[in-house]
Amino acid sequence: MAVAAGLIGSYGLMRRMTLAADAFSHVALPGIGVAILFRVNPLAGALVALLLGALLIWTLEGRTRLATETIIGVVFSAALAIGALLTTGEQLMDALFGAPGALSNVELIAGLAGAAAVTAFVLLARDRLIVTFLSSDIARTAGIDVRRLSLLYLLAFGVTVALGLRYLGALLMGSLMIIPAATARRLAPNLTGMLTIAVALSVFATLFGSWLAAQTGRETGPVIVSVAAVCFFLSLASRREGVR
Repeated sequence: MAVAAGLIGSYGLMRRMTLAADAFSHVALPGIGVAILFRVNPLAGALVALLLGALLIWTLEGRTRLATETIIGVVFSAALAIGALLTTGEQLMDALFGAPGALSNVELIAGLAGAAAVTAFVLLARDRLIVTFLSSDIARTAGIDVRRLSLLYLLAFGVTVALGLRYLGALLMGSLMIIPAATARRLAPNLTGMLTIAVALSVFATLFGSWLAAQTGRETGPVIVSVAAVCFFLSLASRREGVR
């Protein structure tokens, strides 16, 4: 999950989806609420909702001239309202902040498969994503199917959010995608360095944050994000310009 978050978050930063990443994670709430009503694994409901949300955002992007951030903001607001209506009390808190615990075999296998799929997509489509995010016109001239690539990226984005819901919840998962990428952008001299540093910071924040939470008796999600935030503020001491 941490590896996928570092990679997807870096490209999200290039696509100017920094704040949208946090909002997009809330699209999982209606799916969690429906899954709870039908006594299905909440993570399965969240994944379905995120994939449908990605498809909706992609469709609206193609049919309107609105920016991706605007569309995600509208979808996020509607999803948050519906999710709040379908979930109550402790269920809503778990959905927002995560509910760490032992993973079942199914959850472990699905999580590893999802993370591997996202990582493979980013690495294989790396150059095409860069060209597309820099200029869609140049990408089309180069023979890249911009619409298809955009859909695949949004779906990978949704899968990455779903991977982290168990431990960070809908409220904090976006932060793990944003903060390590922002830190890496300041420190890295090139794209390869940025991806490497973002993944390393995301993994470090997740592992050290989980250990620190266990030692202090705190909730795992907030501690993980706090560790990532500390790394970012420490990076401000560096005078390096990083990747532009």
